[in-house]
Amino acid sequence: MLDKSFEKLRVMQKSLDAEWLRNKAVSHNIANVDTPNYKRQVVKFDDVLKNYIEKDDFKSLRRTNPMHMDVNGIKGLDPAITEVNDTSFREDGNNVNIDVEMTERAKLEIKYNSLVTQLNSELLKLKMAIKGGR
Repeated sequence: MLDKSFEKLRVMQKSLDAEWLRNKAVSHNIANVDTPNYKRQVVKFDDVLKNYIEKDDFKSLRRTNPMHMDVNGIKGLDPAITEVNDTSFREDGNNVNIDVEMTERAKLEIKYNSLVTQLNSELLKLKMAIKGGR
């Protein structure tokens, strides 16, 4: 049971990392809205997380040797910034739309705060379990 709690905490940590990286990408996009030939940056993490959560076939595997590959780990959940090289409707080659970026920024703030609240709730549960409910 404790393994599941810690796995949940690690997934939440990776999700917070992804949201922080998204915030960084959106900030770069907003800062470079007038930079010629700048390409919009995004973080693709939701599909990776969804695949990790839905992948039950690897959860039952065990490592019998420390040299074996850890298939149960969350190492594949690392978010990364990528550039969007779609066509630009602007003459300067920049594909950043400030309205889209500001909307994304507002969504990120709500999502990040929600994740922090969930993480605090999980940590409170662990704290109560350690203290025996006192």
